[in-house]
Amino acid sequence: MNVAARPGEIRAIPSGPSAVPDAAGTNLWSADPAFARLLPLYLPADLLVVLRPHLERLGALAGGRLDALAGMADRNPPELRHRTRRGEDSQSVEYHPAYREMEALAFGELGLAAMSHRAGVFGWPAPLPPAAKYAFTFLFAQAEFGLLCPVNMTDSLTRTLRKFGDPALVERYLPVLASQDMDALHQGAMFMTEQGAGSDISATAVLAEPQPDGSWALHGDKWFCSNPDAELAMVLARRVDGGPGMRGVSLFLLPRTLPDGTPNRHRIVRLKDKLGTRSMASGEVTLNGATAWLVGEPEAGFRQMADMVNSSRLSNGVRAAGMMRRAVTEALFVARHRVAFGRRLVEMPLMRRQLTKMLMRAEQARAMVFQTAEVLRRSDSGEEGAYALLRILTPLVKFRACRDARQVTGDAMEVRGGCGYIEEWPEARLLRDAHLGSIWEGTSNIVALDVLRAASRENSLPALEAHLRGLLGNGAALPEALPALNRAIALAGRAGEDPALARQAASALYHLTSAAVMAWEAERIGNVHRAALARMVLRHRILPRDPLGAEDPDAAGLGDLLEAA
Repeated sequence: MNVAARPGEIRAIPSGPSAVPDAAGTNLWSADPAFARLLPLYLPADLLVVLRPHLERLGALAGGRLDALAGMADRNPPELRHRTRRGEDSQSVEYHPAYREMEALAFGELGLAAMSHRAGVFGWPAPLPPAAKYAFTFLFAQAEFGLLCPVNMTDSLTRTLRKFGDPALVERYLPVLASQDMDALHQGAMFMTEQGAGSDISATAVLAEPQPDGSWALHGDKWFCSNPDAELAMVLARRVDGGPGMRGVSLFLLPRTLPDGTPNRHRIVRLKDKLGTRSMASGEVTLNGATAWLVGEPEAGFRQMADMVNSSRLSNGVRAAGMMRRAVTEALFVARHRVAFGRRLVEMPLMRRQLTKMLMRAEQARAMVFQTAEVLRRSDSGEEGAYALLRILTPLVKFRACRDARQVTGDAMEVRGGCGYIEEWPEARLLRDAHLGSIWEGTSNIVALDVLRAASRENSLPALEAHLRGLLGNGAALPEALPALNRAIALAGRAGEDPALARQAASALYHLTSAAVMAWEAERIGNVHRAALARMVLRHRILPRDPLGAEDPDAAGLGDLLEAA
């Protein structure tokens, strides 16, 4: 059937794929050519040869079977059972089979929680570097966000226990925390939040009482506990003789089952009805004198827990980057295949600008994630100065990437139009899940202030400035970046005196860092499109612009940029 579009013009009505494009079944590794180009900058060549087939397979799963499982688990959230059918008082959380299948892929087949802590994952003879773990996380998050919270908490709890735990606890629990055997695996959790002590950890009210056998009994309630049925949880509690403030708060390891096989005494009161991450359980827990063991120094509880929190913050940034890439992939597919007004959407100038800004934000996040992963590797190896740099990069990623994910996923919904608002399509779940990143492990205000805390306590600003000057070299690739860097460092210094500037300063540092990283990446892989994105970051997110000006220096190259994406 034809309709008249303009006087004298007859046009066919779009139907089928040209009317409602559907990217289901797309291999999300193959659909993202930048990923394969960038990974050699962050992973050794011999390791990448081993990992690439697994990344390709995960890309196919993420665009197909894993995506379908994630949708089923999202529509069928877990349920709390307080008693068995015989009336026995035995709590359990019942998960949909789709969630269990995803668990087997993430924990078992891929070893996402194990690969940083032992050799053998994918047959590699040593623990894998952070960039490898985050490469798989980046792909997995494009299909499923919620399960990656328990995966990350298991990984992070293992890291914290290894760093600060008593050797006997490490010996007992490390093998099961890093297991790929689903029957042996012990998952991890983090119980920090209380009704009166969210981000204000100094207000922690849960009490820890020493026991004659060296263990501690925990009393009180935790208000928001994700993965509440985990076999092991790190818990912050105030020692009964610890006094007020942060020094009275200690870190404890809480098992669900005691070493003699009896259930511990803590109980899940109820599960939360959440906006997103509905596949994964979050609940309220009452401790009832549950047995736990002290981890690390008694007066350093929060500092030690911060190691786990920072690991989770970086994971949140990785997941935000992954969701942005999925949103961009979906939007590009729609724009390339949907026909309206006689043209493909991607040919329309205004749509090109919208898609390119989405791509820019997604690539900023990817650059920041893998740069931070490399700094984490250097820090863990003991390289001088790397910890100070890691300490500021982590909250920068958590702060800005998680906020950008909310906009990029919303824009992707708009590109698809009315179908994007329908739960049958991926955009609705992406948008719901994207809102989590700016809340958990610290809201935007808290994390922006943590950037300033890193600057003052860890001398992180000089470390970041030196790193960026090294990336930029003589500044030829981004001539406006070095003067802007001087101003951003000065703004961060002023924000230390006036915390109301914290978000502005953190945003400036994030944008400059991401632009410098992308320019460095572009030079090493010889990619003009990535260099163009780095320049766009400066023009659109850092340098002053006339809001009434009509010039668009990017317009001529937008089609090529999107074609390469």
